[in-house]
Amino acid sequence: MKFIRHTPLLLLLLLLLTGCQSRPATTDERTIYASIAPIKGLVERIVGDDFPVEVLVPVGASPETFEPTARQIVALNRAQWLFAVGLIDFEQALLQKLGEQVEVISLHEGVELIAGCCAHHHHADHAHTHGVDPHIWSSPRALTSMAETIYRTIHAAYPDSLHYTARYEQLREELSALDQRTAERIAAARVSEFMIYHPALTYYARDYGLRQTAIEEEGKEPSARRIAELIRHARQAGLKRILYQRQFPRSTVEAAAKDMQAEAVEFDPLNEDFLSEIDRITTIITEQ
Repeated sequence: MKFIRHTPLLLLLLLLLTGCQSRPATTDERTIYASIAPIKGLVERIVGDDFPVEVLVPVGASPETFEPTARQIVALNRAQWLFAVGLIDFEQALLQKLGEQVEVISLHEGVELIAGCCAHHHHADHAHTHGVDPHIWSSPRALTSMAETIYRTIHAAYPDSLHYTARYEQLREELSALDQRTAERIAAARVSEFMIYHPALTYYARDYGLRQTAIEEEGKEPSARRIAELIRHARQAGLKRILYQRQFPRSTVEAAAKDMQAEAVEFDPLNEDFLSEIDRITTIITEQ
């Protein structure tokens, strides 16, 4: 009778023990981190669902002003890799807070870098001290180099995983097609210039022979004199659109767009599927 009375309790204990045993082992040590979402997109295209992939900069935040939380730093110190641009200030600051467990892979190696300052006007004191424009992922040609570095890192650790090679080769073909398509569309449109609030498309402009005219002046809001010059230039050049980042409020560019009789068009330089975003950027530029 005693056994019968305690059966529900015993069953509950057994269920709890079984539940604990069936939980998957922690994957913290296998987690791959990406500093920004476009890098996360590249990594996932290569590894598929084999690894959890996390991104540091959350949706809506700007890499220029982002600072990792204490929880993120703890998680990073248990991770396998951190894939980073290697040129953004918060990435540089992170290196001093990370242990030897996580391997930091800088993806700007192999990309011909462009000098520049990319601080936002409200954080001008956080200008990139290395004096290099960090937005390398804005160009399909730089993305190709970044994808190769990611693949080489993963392949070196898992040389027998042929599906990573197959996925990488497919990604490389898509990037090659995107590069060719972008060049052809810009040539066909006979466009030579575009206007943008913050100069986030410097590598895109360089690789496709375009002039990027930025409203910001060295990371600061433009002066009245600068605005007047831009209005005059936009009207003379027939520029009908001003690109601005999704991470910026529309109000930052609305007044200038109205004075220039131009349309303010949002784009997302931190879109995880940045291949699709490049097609959209090309449409914005070529159809004005």
